[in-house]
Amino acid sequence: MSSSHRKIMINRAPVLTLWATVVAERLGLDHDEALTMGKALSGLTAHAKGVRLGIFEPTPETVSDQRKALQDGDEIHLHLMGRSIPTVHTKDGLRAVRQGKLITPASVNRYLAGKFGDDLEDVRQAMTVLAHSLPPADLARQAFRMYEAFRPDVKAGTAGWGAEGELDLAKLAPAARS
Repeated sequence: MSSSHRKIMINRAPVLTLWATVVAERLGLDHDEALTMGKALSGLTAHAKGVRLGIFEPTPETVSDQRKALQDGDEIHLHLMGRSIPTVHTKDGLRAVRQGKLITPASVNRYLAGKFGDDLEDVRQAMTVLAHSLPPADLARQAFRMYEAFRPDVKAGTAGWGAEGELDLAKLAPAARS
């Protein structure tokens, strides 16, 4: 079975973490910065109801400009996929903050590897192709709606909280999105 037709049983949180990481990279963050943003976004979204529409999304230029103006320890909020993510400038780059603590890229890598297992690189590649199918500004506006179209289906309400659903890699193909 080709990787584009494979279906993976997985919880929504790691799918959103990985997708937000790929989107953040496409919008100009480096891989380690994007990992922490993806994890923070997933955590914030897990506690939220619905999607707020019309929120400013970063472009590669605004991320770059904000990064240049920061000193070590300075905190800003970056907007990604409809969420405002507390972020601190460190000697290693931007790092998202959750409950007052920096999220480390290594912890997010371990989390994703544990959840996706051998499927991680295939899913990351499919998400990267999808993210690059749009100009960054369009991706910034549409990324959460795109996630909603391919995320695993789970039961509504508390019955689906933490449950695994089917992630169909074919839904990640840009042609399937048109």
